[in-house]
Amino acid sequence: MTKHSIQAIPIEREMREAYLSYAMSVIVARALPDARDGLKPVHRRILYAMHDMGISANSAHKKSARIVGEVLGKYHPHGDSAVYETMVRMAQDFSMRYMLLDGQGNFGSIDGDAAAAMRYTEARMAGIGDELLVDIDKNTVDFIENFDGSLDEPTVLPALVPNLLINGASGIAVGMSTNIPPHNLGEICQALLFMLEQWQRLDNISVDELMQFVKGPDFPTGGLIYKYRDGKDMLRQAMSTGRAKITLRAKVHIEDMGYGKSRIIVSELPFQTNKTALIERIASLVRAGKLEGLADLRDESDRQNPVRLVIELQRGCHATDALAQLFKLTSLQSTFGIIMLALDAGQPRMLSLKQALRVYLDHRLVVIQRRARYDLARAEARAHILQGLLIALDELDAVIKVIRSSRSSDSARKKLVAQFAVSQLQAQAILDMPLRRLAALEISRIRQEYREKQRLIKSLQELLAQPKKQRRQITSELKEIQATYADARRSIIAESEADGIAPRDFLLPEEETVVLLSAHGKLGRTHQNEPPKITRRTKDPPRLLQHSSTNEILYLFTEDGRCASLPVQQIPPVQQAAAGMRYSDLLPLRTNNAVVAFLCLPASLQGGYLCLFTARGLVKRLELQDLPGVMTRDFRVMNVAPGDRLIAARCSNGSDDLVLTRSSGYAIRFSEQDVRSTKLNSRGVRGIQLNGDDDRVVAAFLSDDRAYGWNITAGGYTKILPLAHYPKQVRNGKGSPIMPLYAQDDPIVAATCGKLDDTVLVLTSKQKAKYMSLGLAEKAASAGKPVIALGDKERVEAVVEYRPRLSIEADAPAPAPKPALGQMYLHLDAPSAAPAKDGAKSPG
Repeated sequence: MTKHSIQAIPIEREMREAYLSYAMSVIVARALPDARDGLKPVHRRILYAMHDMGISANSAHKKSARIVGEVLGKYHPHGDSAVYETMVRMAQDFSMRYMLLDGQGNFGSIDGDAAAAMRYTEARMAGIGDELLVDIDKNTVDFIENFDGSLDEPTVLPALVPNLLINGASGIAVGMSTNIPPHNLGEICQALLFMLEQWQRLDNISVDELMQFVKGPDFPTGGLIYKYRDGKDMLRQAMSTGRAKITLRAKVHIEDMGYGKSRIIVSELPFQTNKTALIERIASLVRAGKLEGLADLRDESDRQNPVRLVIELQRGCHATDALAQLFKLTSLQSTFGIIMLALDAGQPRMLSLKQALRVYLDHRLVVIQRRARYDLARAEARAHILQGLLIALDELDAVIKVIRSSRSSDSARKKLVAQFAVSQLQAQAILDMPLRRLAALEISRIRQEYREKQRLIKSLQELLAQPKKQRRQITSELKEIQATYADARRSIIAESEADGIAPRDFLLPEEETVVLLSAHGKLGRTHQNEPPKITRRTKDPPRLLQHSSTNEILYLFTEDGRCASLPVQQIPPVQQAAAGMRYSDLLPLRTNNAVVAFLCLPASLQGGYLCLFTARGLVKRLELQDLPGVMTRDFRVMNVAPGDRLIAARCSNGSDDLVLTRSSGYAIRFSEQDVRSTKLNSRGVRGIQLNGDDDRVVAAFLSDDRAYGWNITAGGYTKILPLAHYPKQVRNGKGSPIMPLYAQDDPIVAATCGKLDDTVLVLTSKQKAKYMSLGLAEKAASAGKPVIALGDKERVEAVVEYRPRLSIEADAPAPAPKPALGQMYLHLDAPSAAPAKDGAKSPG
């Protein structure tokens, strides 16, 4: 070693340069996601390796060990545990808002259980994972050499979905970290579509405009997100600056166990909360004497209820006081620090919501341009070959003569180029053309393909030349993604601070909803204050509907006079009635007792009555405040005699008129004050007299002189009569005739009230939903014709009832709320046009 081979370098400079090199390596190659596809290198390599192996969402599952080995051997020269742990997280529904992998086997749980070894589990691509790799084979992204230079790997994925925002990311680099929360795909797509529509004023789009669509983070475990913290709007701060701290809280409600005891039910946990660790924490606090009043703690989670923690309280312990301590001392309430840090052009950058959306749109524009250039080059090359074939086919005899006179294929190719002015590629294609292509049909196909390629070339050239068309293409793709993968929001945004606990709303912010029960007994609620669309092809249409809120209690009444209750927020959200859960899985009711009515009532009732009606003409009235609230078991609300059945349950304000309709064509109207108020478990009094065993009460509702009574028979015949024409009588009479029966075997099966511009939805014996207008029904009735076309052996069975949200407060007069339903449903028992009696609200 000579003296010239040694250089004197200050150790401070060398350490600084080495550390910066190491730091940038960690930042770029490990810890931070790319803002374009939202992936770190290890995630990207796993997805690309599975794509390379042909493992898609439609293929069979493959062993996780095989996938990990492929990733390690080709792209990621690190430990197998790091790769497998990343795979596991990508397949966990409690970690990823939209899973990128579809796992089969034990991939861990929210309890903190570890996944099984990779030799036991299997995986394949999930649908959204496939969308991240669409068109990657069309030169849409750049590739670099892998660690040993033997293969190429992508630097970024085409990302047809905005993965950074919908799945979020977390990571700790050197001197910086990122913690991006997941968001709802539908909301992000709406914001992107808005930016594309407002492209000319893109720089002037404000965060408030984007927050009309993106309400805030949407965590896979649901829970509550409180918008404000220390008086500041944290969600707006996060959207505008990329950094904020938000408060997360578990979704809980209180159940009354009777005898002065209650229990707290935890149904959703804050994001990244370990359920087992939470239970151990609560138990340790109780043992240490820091939590008082708890009698029992158990985990009742199962497949139907992934999270259900039951915290029973001692007699006399207030649930709100216990919850305040639980939120303070345990992870039932936590803080999530939002740090929207990601790599943009290879450099770490703090992104606002608008900047993150803009980076994604710019990336998609580049992908579309590169894909169009790739397709254009392929189309032009194919059109060039087809043009040569057409030249040869037009001069077929001369081409054959040239080929036959040539000594070799090389000389034939040269002669074709010289004589017919074709290129070398075209000449080679002519020589390679099989004899079967000379058939007339094949020649026609070649000409058709050539014309199609010309149209495609023109279309691609226009796409590349017009940025507006490129944005239109992105719009079309986003709408398709939204229609395929968008789902309802899971996390609730609370427009308040997490500083108080109000028992009046079960510790939950109020959310408008519609509760529905399908014809086959499926119970669910919608995500908005409108019921789902119903067509004649709808399978298992709704039988009962009511506008409600998540702060109310649902009471279900069975035909034998029993009732069960549960909080509305505990009902699973659905898009259609058929997607709900069997009511027997949610309530302590047996499936052999059919549900005939339900009511959604506020937790604390001020006045009002519950009127119950049976098929044999009995009527019972009890005060609403006598209902016991949320119970763990069912209870008897009316003693129904053998051979009789409950048919309806209505709420009244104490001074309404009741209308009972018989199947024989008679109806009676009398004041509800003729029925004395009784307690639970009692039998009713006679409301109307029947004519023999075949006669029965088919409907009961509250009267409104501004509405019309509407009756329908099993064969589809109807009769409409103003309710003002129903004479008021005393109860226990025979009633007045309201409709002549056209046949002895065609009795009245349903009746209700409404206005002439209302639309009625009826259900038939084949569980089909059919519409009719009351006005058209009146015309058909006057002509003596049925208003519904029924099939062979098909009969009318029931009317679908929709009720507005109930509000019964004796000292707070106000108009009844109007449901936003258009003309889809008949608004039953909703006399909103009539003034309330005695200054009380008229219930629905």
